[in-house]
Amino acid sequence: MNQADGGSGSGAEPDPGTLLLVLAFLSVYLIWGSTYLAIRFAIETIPPFLMAAVRFLVAGVLLYAWARLRGVPKPTPAQWWGGAVSGTLLLAGGNGGVVIAEQWVPSGLVALIVATVPLWLVLLDWAFGAGERPSGRTTLGLLIGFAGVGVLGGAEGLGAGGDTREILGGAIVVLGSLCWAGGSLYSRYMKNPPRPRMLVASQFLCGGLVFVVLATAFGEWGSFDPAAVSLKSALALVYLILFGALIGYAAYIWLLTVVSPARAGTYAYVNPVVAMLLGWALADEPLTFRSGVAAAIILGSVVMITSDRARTVQRPITRTPSIAREV
Repeated sequence: MNQADGGSGSGAEPDPGTLLLVLAFLSVYLIWGSTYLAIRFAIETIPPFLMAAVRFLVAGVLLYAWARLRGVPKPTPAQWWGGAVSGTLLLAGGNGGVVIAEQWVPSGLVALIVATVPLWLVLLDWAFGAGERPSGRTTLGLLIGFAGVGVLGGAEGLGAGGDTREILGGAIVVLGSLCWAGGSLYSRYMKNPPRPRMLVASQFLCGGLVFVVLATAFGEWGSFDPAAVSLKSALALVYLILFGALIGYAAYIWLLTVVSPARAGTYAYVNPVVAMLLGWALADEPLTFRSGVAAAIILGSVVMITSDRARTVQRPITRTPSIAREV
């Protein structure tokens, strides 16, 4: 995380730490912004829980095998448990909420609701993490942010067309965002975690197994017809595995180990913009004045919170010194 010295010559290249940070942030900013639309395309012809199960189990097997080939030790039983808890919260809870909701809610609006994750991060980190009391500015930002969610879901907002499933979907995304924030903080503060790529692999595998259970419980296996899967859905699933999971998610977990939770959550600035624009351009999703106002309110509150917390001292994180080399 050390920055290059300002006195270096004009031809000097950034040090590896800075380059890794830039690439990691670009991954969670841009790739994750596009995954909302990819999820919508994937679940057009693939049952949602089954799609998520395939996505994370395949990504988990690939990442686990790669890590073992590079000599990364197997997780201990305690580390598997940590991966199971965080993977369930992050994937089955957080990503599962998105997958369910996108059956009824436009992908851009789902991304906008997910932008509340930094708000939950602040509240949960205060209550269960660093124990730092939010400042007056952060508290105001929290209130403004949740007011933005109210604007999005109020009268003539979600469900305005008479489809109450949109309101249910919005509520599920809010709950999923809370789960994602909880899983993020658990990943940050868990004791003796495995190396980052093995932690991500364990989360993928455990979260994928939870999705298998959910797919079974909701009868998706019986209703699934492989021959009915469209090329668009298949390509979207491949994109979600390779880019959304293996690259974007791994970058996010690594960021949680080297920067504060609030800074890691700044992907919420960009993701809704990318998702709403892609949904409008490629899926004919509406861009309304109301959603624009809600976006301005929510993202403005996130800026208030994270810029305020950037000046505070965060509790040190106990991590293996070579962690940046293990991603």
